[in-house]
Amino acid sequence: MSQRRDAAPVQAGFDLVVIGGGAGGLAAAFRAAEHGARVALLEPRELGGTCVNTGCVPKKAMWLAADLAGKIALAADLGFEAPPPALDWEVLVAHRQRYIGNIHASYRRRLDEAGIAWMPCRGRLLDAHTVDTDSGMRLRTGHVLVATGGRPLRPDMPGAELGGVSDDFFDLRQAPARVAIVGGGYVAVELAGVLQGLGSRVEVFARGPRLLSEMDAQVVAQLQEDMRAQGVRLHLEAPVHALEARDGRVRVLQKGSLEGAPPDAFDTVLFATGRRPNSDGMGLEEAGVRIGERHQVEVDDYENTSLDGVYAVGDVTGKLALTPVAIAAARRLMDRLFGGRPEARLDYDQVATVVFSHPPLGTVGLTEERARARHGDAVKVFTAGFRPMLHALADSPRRSLFKLVCVGEEERVAGIHLLGDAADEILQGFAVALKLGVTRRQLEDTVAIHPTSAEEVVLMH
Repeated sequence: MSQRRDAAPVQAGFDLVVIGGGAGGLAAAFRAAEHGARVALLEPRELGGTCVNTGCVPKKAMWLAADLAGKIALAADLGFEAPPPALDWEVLVAHRQRYIGNIHASYRRRLDEAGIAWMPCRGRLLDAHTVDTDSGMRLRTGHVLVATGGRPLRPDMPGAELGGVSDDFFDLRQAPARVAIVGGGYVAVELAGVLQGLGSRVEVFARGPRLLSEMDAQVVAQLQEDMRAQGVRLHLEAPVHALEARDGRVRVLQKGSLEGAPPDAFDTVLFATGRRPNSDGMGLEEAGVRIGERHQVEVDDYENTSLDGVYAVGDVTGKLALTPVAIAAARRLMDRLFGGRPEARLDYDQVATVVFSHPPLGTVGLTEERARARHGDAVKVFTAGFRPMLHALADSPRRSLFKLVCVGEEERVAGIHLLGDAADEILQGFAVALKLGVTRRQLEDTVAIHPTSAEEVVLMH
């Protein structure tokens, strides 16, 4: 029997409807349910969003494989019988996807246990308290949270269809012989290191004079040296203006090409040129939610949109595009709405982050450049440059650089920047210390753990 097109949609009532089942949306749903709210979660694709499916988790799996390949090479230099490793990419991908599948299963189980209504469908906002789904259900709700994340951008240039975006990296089933990566940010640096480490010859084409323009310049300069030593070829101040197909490969046309020289041809080209918030197609503007020039949902310090009762967290807001940020903002918002904490909100200042380069680069607080712009001559900088013990033993050229940016007579630590092996693990504890206002003297008063790279943070002078 066919359903009448003009039939009234079935209605259901909730305290909270979450549109988007990524990190922020899931965190909000779970926390609201803990506070006793009736919650519906709308997500038509796999749970976990970018982080679990095409971001943090699969990226780290590939990074670990590339890091392991590098350590096997060092083992041979130290005297182990370790022939050059041959990676079965399909096996690696199978393990990666099995791990991700376990995460999906865990989310589904937790949603069931929490009594959250997960609806595998899309939602469209009619007003502050009504969401229509593409499955024919109309949801009435006290609050709506938009947590739809973002997506990678493909630049507007001739031949752009010949290149992939960062999501396409996870479809690879072997290392392409020659790879061009267009971009100079987080994603470009991470993809370059992974692909080079797993057997590709990688070239990076960046528009600016250096990579990672938002990070400390001195530390990034050392990372660039490490990348070149690894074999990555960097083209700086080389904006790409077109791609063209030639004999089954792709040529990259860019400003820095030598006069009269034919452009290099690559087996694979990947764009890492930014992301766009997923704010379209949900009726947000029509309902009264203000959208910014970069397609972000505009929110205030408490994640409120311009429409009372509608909120947004995560990448869709255009704020810090980090999974832990989306999770933290979502939990605090739910504590405010349902947990009796009216002042709960996320402090976006001094958030630690790591670029999973080779070696990783961890940073929290002010760069030297920003500190000097804000505090002038009150800034003092302390650095430690060294070769980690394993690389020194193997006579590898990789170097680490740790840096403290301090302010005032008390030398309060305003920035910590770590480039080197295990920087991703080391930084978390020191980020807590920075948040609590640690001074360099207090770091000096801490006895070092020797021999480690981490000890350099408390020994700098």
